[in-house]
Amino acid sequence: MSKIADRIRNLPSDDHTGALERFARRAVEDGSARVAYGEVESPIGDLTAVVTSRGLLALAFETDDLDRIMESVATKLSPLIVRTPSAVGRVRSWLDSYFEGHPQPAPGLDRSLITPFQERVLTATAAIPLGEVRTYGQVASLAGNPKAARATGRALGANPIPVVLPCHRVVAADGSLHGYAGGLDRKRLLLDHERTISV
Repeated sequence: MSKIADRIRNLPSDDHTGALERFARRAVEDGSARVAYGEVESPIGDLTAVVTSRGLLALAFETDDLDRIMESVATKLSPLIVRTPSAVGRVRSWLDSYFEGHPQPAPGLDRSLITPFQERVLTATAAIPLGEVRTYGQVASLAGNPKAARATGRALGANPIPVVLPCHRVVAADGSLHGYAGGLDRKRLLLDHERTISV
């Protein structure tokens, strides 16, 4: 293994980058690396997509603690994580369509980082139509726990796949915007964007 690594390091920089990308892609394809990640540019800032063979596992804003996310992935799934931009192509295509005003059904998702309660909350949230919002209390009721509005807020705050699982569509009882991992400015931008494309 060290001979291969030495050969890669001694390649011209363009070949080096290409070789690393090919090795990483192959590791994901053959299962020797169970998790891959790559960056995706978007109108709301750079995002990091984390994927497995099952689909999108996490989507992180540039303000998120990526080390904490990767540590959670390494602990709960696999420490074999590779950076390979090509692995996030489907996520990139989905986000491009969404931001161009042509939303598609959600890409394949890996829900390994989602708890059972959070799954119910996020399923209820995913049912909120584009361009509409629901309150935390309404989502709690839809998730089967009408008195769990605060717990619903915490579950949404820990959503590992924002934008795709649209926790930004949940607002306070008075209609005001509260708590969003990406910040309230991003939440407002996403809601405004969805209002324009749902007309």
